[in-house]
Amino acid sequence: MCGIVGYIGNKQAADILIDGLKKLEYRGYDSAGIAVYNGEKIKVQKYKGRLSVLEEKVKENPVQGTLGIGHTRWATHGAPSDINSHPHSNASGDIVVVHNGIIENYMELKEELEEEGYTFKSETDTEVVAQLLDYLYTGDIVETVQKALTRLNGSYALGIISTREPDKLIGVRKDSPLIVGVGEGENFIASDIPAILKHTKNVYFLENNELVILEKDQVTILNKKGKAIKKEIFEVNWSIEDAEKGGYRHFMLKEIEEQPKALKDTMTSRLLEDQDQVILDQIKLGKKELQNINRIFIVACGTAYHAGLVGKYAIERFARIPVETEVASEFRYKKPIVDEHSLVIVVSQSGETADTLAALRLAKEKGARILAITNVIGSTVSREADNVLYTWAGPEIAVASTKAYTTQLICMYMLALHIALELGTISVEFFREIRDALKQTPQMVEEILKHKHDIQKFADHNFNTNSVFFLGRGLDYYTAMEGSLKLKEISYIHSEAYAAGELKHGTIALIEKGTLIIALATQQELYEKLLSNMKEVKARGAHVVAIAQEGHEEVKKVADEVFYIPRINDHVTPVTIIPILQLIAYYIAVARGTDVDKPRNLAKSVTVE
Repeated sequence: MCGIVGYIGNKQAADILIDGLKKLEYRGYDSAGIAVYNGEKIKVQKYKGRLSVLEEKVKENPVQGTLGIGHTRWATHGAPSDINSHPHSNASGDIVVVHNGIIENYMELKEELEEEGYTFKSETDTEVVAQLLDYLYTGDIVETVQKALTRLNGSYALGIISTREPDKLIGVRKDSPLIVGVGEGENFIASDIPAILKHTKNVYFLENNELVILEKDQVTILNKKGKAIKKEIFEVNWSIEDAEKGGYRHFMLKEIEEQPKALKDTMTSRLLEDQDQVILDQIKLGKKELQNINRIFIVACGTAYHAGLVGKYAIERFARIPVETEVASEFRYKKPIVDEHSLVIVVSQSGETADTLAALRLAKEKGARILAITNVIGSTVSREADNVLYTWAGPEIAVASTKAYTTQLICMYMLALHIALELGTISVEFFREIRDALKQTPQMVEEILKHKHDIQKFADHNFNTNSVFFLGRGLDYYTAMEGSLKLKEISYIHSEAYAAGELKHGTIALIEKGTLIIALATQQELYEKLLSNMKEVKARGAHVVAIAQEGHEEVKKVADEVFYIPRINDHVTPVTIIPILQLIAYYIAVARGTDVDKPRNLAKSVTVE
């Protein structure tokens, strides 16, 4: 996820672009750049690092011009660097592009263009767009963009300028956000409203496959067929502070609601509906390499550790290889039995978690192969691992992890399926069943989020509770652990997760009248047993809230309240249950008046032991 902004008018573009990028820096912050037309050529200034680096450089070397585009980056293709930073241009520099999204078929297009004599400077998918526009140029920039769009697969919001037609700024979107700001004698494009709110409150929201042509006194919007259409202007009534969160009260809620897109992006180009394989980027982990591995370790902290528990389940169940999931802070102190026949999977959202890095280095010293799952390209974990599988969640601002967790789950499932296919431990039919279930999760999570107000009502009636117990069996137990962590870290309520079968071995002594129990009952083979456990706590006076799959009506006879998830393969329910638990934690914390995005004593990235 990146942020883009564009301007055409009578004012100096550079100042407006940088100011707009400041409001979008939450969308990406590993590099930034602007491109401004100075009347003769397009001058590009772009640098690795925070936006402040770009701002200082532009002050040192100002550029004059009233047409320009800007970009703040969250890397997906190519490590953060000056060269990989946006904007990107064709060889002559007279067509310049900024991009938010992922071009799935960029390698295919790049190879085709290289055969035509084009050379590339960067490792990005975006440079392909600029070079493709040059290759396809018809003499009309709008017509050329329309022609190029027929060749692009994936998601994109594009901002395009060219010295060949310097009176135009072009924007287009497909599965990535892009808005149009309408001013007097000036017009804007941006990824989000905060970037332009200082200058105008009049906005068009572009829909998928719509293209906009901005001139300083005119805005023309074309549909997929190239026909001009009229749209209703939306008048923004938010404050700038509110708009930075997209109108959300907290970043955490915003990030919970971004999960459908994050899930889809993480599967994009890796799980294809017409291919019976997992495309693990450039990771070489075939049958030969896997036959040399006799044990897998998954090492992580906190939320990432809970994702690792689901990963253990999936790899052992699908691939039949022993897996140990370890808390990173304990791993190296137990003198782990790790050698050249071990695969160590380290999981870290930031890629900078100190304990996880220490575990990685120890395992590497012992000869193990290291595979990292992380959200940050260029992070220390990504640099030191032998291979990296990136989650494409985009930046996470709230301390409590939400979309990073669900995308880590997706990576775990993809890895488990790949290993199982390579070793022949699952059938093609089983692979398709799990693949198709995973592909359904974005839509299912979206449907669950539509009912968030029901969860809010529940939270408003239960926020004063002193203690909460989460119960589950099998996969549901692992999800219960993550749900419990979310609740305690942002609401400060004492909360514990228990394997439901352990109730009678001590835990049930804590149950008394009014104790709040959240019971997860989504696993068919353990469903009846979980119902029995719910009856046990009900008999001791507990207030039981159940989460079950649609169609399980009998749970209503046992629980006081029930939240349903859409029916899905039992193996992948952790992806669809967790948004409900995240929302329960969020709304209870809001009702209690805690600092949801920055809970006490916690930091987003734990870079010390």
